[in-house]
Amino acid sequence: MTTNTVQQSPWIRRFREAPQASVRLVCLPHAGGSATFFFPLAEELTPQVEVIAIQYPGRQDRYREPCVNDMTELVEQSLEALLPWTDRPLALLGHSMGATVAFEVARRMEAKGIVPRALLASGRRAPTCAPGTGIAALDDHSLLAELELLHGTDARLFEDEELLGMVMPAIRSDYEALEGYRYQPGPALTCPVVALTGDNDRRVSLDQARAWSDVADTAFDLRVFGGGHFFLGEHTAEVADVVRGVLGC
Repeated sequence: MTTNTVQQSPWIRRFREAPQASVRLVCLPHAGGSATFFFPLAEELTPQVEVIAIQYPGRQDRYREPCVNDMTELVEQSLEALLPWTDRPLALLGHSMGATVAFEVARRMEAKGIVPRALLASGRRAPTCAPGTGIAALDDHSLLAELELLHGTDARLFEDEELLGMVMPAIRSDYEALEGYRYQPGPALTCPVVALTGDNDRRVSLDQARAWSDVADTAFDLRVFGGGHFFLGEHTAEVADVVRGVLGC
């Protein structure tokens, strides 16, 4: 695998090469999020695990590209970008919306005979649970208030109208994709499934996190951390320990 692969796909970000790592962790961001959300986790895991992240269009260096407001398209484009990276075993970690994308990518990989080492679903109710609705239809003020409640958005964003104008299309588009998603029953995943959740997440109850067991054929585990929806940012080292344990690194 060469650095040219990274340059050829705008969907992939690799923070640091780890040629001796036996496994890659693919990270998929939350609604409105970007690949750089996972930089601290990559720093914790490298060099034992090589971390790459999906960069959805419409944000950061891809902000000029049209956003994708359809979950199936997000999944298919992410999968296509990841297939060249399957020369080493892949594990998938998605946060919030990214957990749903990661789950559907994992399903398609397994259908192709590529079994991920694990799916780690962070901060998201299981696909078999009733989806949340109504956020995408909120006006900008109400949508931003919702994001602020989740404590996942830099407060400076709300004071910078120019920056706000750049990020709002991606945020709204992602919620449209998420709210338009409907789980289609199918074979359970043969790879281990681990649900990660915060004990004070106002968007995901413990029962909804535990319901990820519904899509696991063999191994399932639930890990609960202190904090809200963005517990991952507060417990990066602990999450990295979970990843290493699951992957045997």
